[in-house]
Amino acid sequence: MRRRRMAGALLLAAAIGATPGLTACDRGADPATAKSPPPGVPVTTAEVVTRDVPVQVNAIGNVQALSSVAVQSMINGEVLKVHFAEGQDVETGAPLFTIDPRQLQTAMLQAQATLAQHQAAVLQAEAILAKDSAELENAKVDERRYKKLLEGDFVAREQYDQILTKVRSLTATIDADKAAIETDKALVRADHAAVENVKVQLSYTEIRAPIGGRTGNLLIHQGNVVKANDVGNPLVVINQIHPIYVAFAVPEGQLDDIRRYYRAAGELVVEARPPGAPGVVARGKVTFINNTVDPSTGTIQVKATFKNEDNTLWPGQFVNVSLILARQPGAIVVPSQAVQSGQKGQYVFVVKPDQTVEARPVVPGAPAGRDVVITSGLKAGERVVTDGQLRLVPGARVDVKAAAPGAPSGAPATPAPGKAGGR
Repeated sequence: MRRRRMAGALLLAAAIGATPGLTACDRGADPATAKSPPPGVPVTTAEVVTRDVPVQVNAIGNVQALSSVAVQSMINGEVLKVHFAEGQDVETGAPLFTIDPRQLQTAMLQAQATLAQHQAAVLQAEAILAKDSAELENAKVDERRYKKLLEGDFVAREQYDQILTKVRSLTATIDADKAAIETDKALVRADHAAVENVKVQLSYTEIRAPIGGRTGNLLIHQGNVVKANDVGNPLVVINQIHPIYVAFAVPEGQLDDIRRYYRAAGELVVEARPPGAPGVVARGKVTFINNTVDPSTGTIQVKATFKNEDNTLWPGQFVNVSLILARQPGAIVVPSQAVQSGQKGQYVFVVKPDQTVEARPVVPGAPAGRDVVITSGLKAGERVVTDGQLRLVPGARVDVKAAAPGAPSGAPATPAPGKAGGR
C-alpha cells in the first residue's frame, strides 16, 4: 500500500514538470536567483566644449636680468662705510661705498698750491714783460733820435751804437719774457689738469649705483682695503629686474609663423609660468629675435621683456613659456587624457545615449594647456571617456562615475540619465 502511494506521487510530480507554459515563478522559484545583465565598466567622462584657444609655441625659458653690473673700485683705499644692505633695491646714483679720501684730499691741496704758485709766476712774468716792453719803446725812440743826430754829425757814432745795442738787448729780453710766460702758462695748464685729475680721483671715493636694481651679496665689508679695477673681485653685483628678460629658443621651422604673426599684430604676447607656483602667470612682449639660427640645435633665440612689478620672475630662474601667436575662435577642445593611440591612429571613446561607447578616430591639433584641440572627429556636446579606457572595447557598456575633486580639465562628469546612484 505504501509503495503504491509513493509511485503515484512521483507520477504526479513528473506530470507537473512536463506541463508546458509553466515558468520558474509558476513553480515557486525565487525571483532573486534570476540572471541580471552584467555591470558597466566604471569610467569618468568630460564634455566636448568649444572655446577660443590661443595658437602658441611652448618652450622652456631662462630669466635674465635686463642689465647686470659688477661694481668695482677705481682707486686703492680702505672702505670707510657701506651705505646699503644685501638684497636691497637701490636707485641709480644711490651711494654704495665710501673709500678713504684723506690721501687724495692732501694731494688736492698740494695740486692747488702748485697751481697758485705757477699762476703767480705767470703774473710776475707778464709784469716783467710789460716793463721791458716800455723800456724797449723808449730805446727805440732814442735810437730814432740819435740816428738823425748821427746823420747831422751832432753825436758820435759810438753813442748811437750804444742806443742801438740797448734796443737789440731789450728785444731779446722781451722774447725771453714771452717764452717764460708761455712756459709758466703751460705749467698752469698742467696744474689745472692735475687738480681736475685729483677731483676725479676724489669722486671715485664715493661709489654710487650705476644702474637701479637689486643688490646681491656684499663681497667687501667696511674696513677692508680694495684695489683699483680688481677684475673678478667685485664689491657687489647689481641686477636690474624691473623690467626683466626671459630668453627662450624656438624651432627654426616656426620662425616664419612667428615673423608673420609679429608683422600682422605689431607685437606678440608671451606668458611665463614659474615652476612650483600654479596659477601664477607673468605676461610680457617679444622685444628681440636673434639674427641667426643656431646650427647645432636648429633653434633661434627669442627674448621677451616683462615689467615684473611684483617680482614674479627672478634672474637665473627657468620658466615655462608660451609664445601666443594668435587666437583660434570656437575650437573643439577635450582633455588630453581622453585621446588614445592605436594601430590606426589616435581615437577617443565617445559615450552614446544608450551608455555604450564608440571608438571614434580623431585628428588632434595644438595643445591648449592640459587640453588638446580636436580638428576633426568630434562635435560640441558629446561626452568622451577620460579615465578607464584600458577596460573598454567598442560597444562596451559603461557606468559613468563622478570625476575626482580637482579634475584637471574638461567639464565635470555627471552620471548619465537613468543611472542615478546605481542599478
